[in-house]
Amino acid sequence: MAKDVLCEVKNCHYWAEGNRCSAESIYVVSHNGKMASDSTETDCKTFIPSNEA
Repeated sequence: MAKDVLCEVKNCHYWAEGNRCSAESIYVVSHNGKMASDSTETDCKTFIPSNEA
């Protein structure tokens, strides 16, 4: 299990200083339920825009 989760999406509600993710858990899915070949075929469903939190 990852100890630290890094994130560069500064407009995410869970973004913290040092490009850290402050969410208690994260949820990542592959596009269209397919197996992903690389990171471009995935989405972080934990993302919440900082202006909506």
